[in-house]
Amino acid sequence: MGTDITTTISLTTPDLGKLALTFSDQGNGHVFLLLHGGGGPLTVDGFAAQLAAAELGARAITPIHPGFNGTPRPAALDDVPGLAQLYIELLEALAVDHVTVVGNSIGGWLAAEMAVLGSPRASGYVIVDGIGIEVPGHPLADFSSLTPAEVAQHTFHDPERFGIDPSSLPPEAQSGMQINRATLAVYAGAGMSDPTLAARLGNVTAPALVLWGEADRIADPDYGQAFADAIPGARFGLLNACGHLPQIEAPEAVLEAITTFAEQTTGQI
Repeated sequence: MGTDITTTISLTTPDLGKLALTFSDQGNGHVFLLLHGGGGPLTVDGFAAQLAAAELGARAITPIHPGFNGTPRPAALDDVPGLAQLYIELLEALAVDHVTVVGNSIGGWLAAEMAVLGSPRASGYVIVDGIGIEVPGHPLADFSSLTPAEVAQHTFHDPERFGIDPSSLPPEAQSGMQINRATLAVYAGAGMSDPTLAARLGNVTAPALVLWGEADRIADPDYGQAFADAIPGARFGLLNACGHLPQIEAPEAVLEAITTFAEQTTGQI
């Protein structure tokens, strides 16, 4: 795969039947499946392009979770495990092997659920400031109680540089953000977590890496350490000068971490 190609394919899962999935595919070489967070595909699009352009032989596949960006979502697709199964079917349909799955925020939850389910096509899983588990004493931030400015303060190490004021965006963009937020609520629920996930992570047998921004106030670093502790053999890495979206604030550090992990788990980079 060479230049960036965005396509929509039909996939079939045992529980959902046929449904459409749109994804971006760019670069050549070792395959990374990049799973975006609640902010939508824009939270990983720039990083995907950087990964694919790097001189290390990488192919970045970036799906849009059904329902985000106005894409169709069947009513039966309403939780993270169902979405994780869909992405396992995507890897089968694309017939790619030794895939490194990388997910941020709810995408990290997705990567964790994929690791629990297991796929012979995936060689390892990277959770970047993921959500989904429950950690006593370290609750996730309550988005519903935060103003846009407070969301930026919780999300970024440098909110003045990276934060976006939704009121400054055109109406179409504001509407899109509202759609994405509503879709996130469908998948993640009001608590943005699954009380069974941490225990189920004990069944993961694939290599895993948990990366965390030191300034994350959506889910603090202790939450991230607990995520790593729940996965047998997982390593934990703390990233400096970034918050909940390290691929935006510190892309070089994330790039180095995930490519090193991919090389160690597959020997292909």
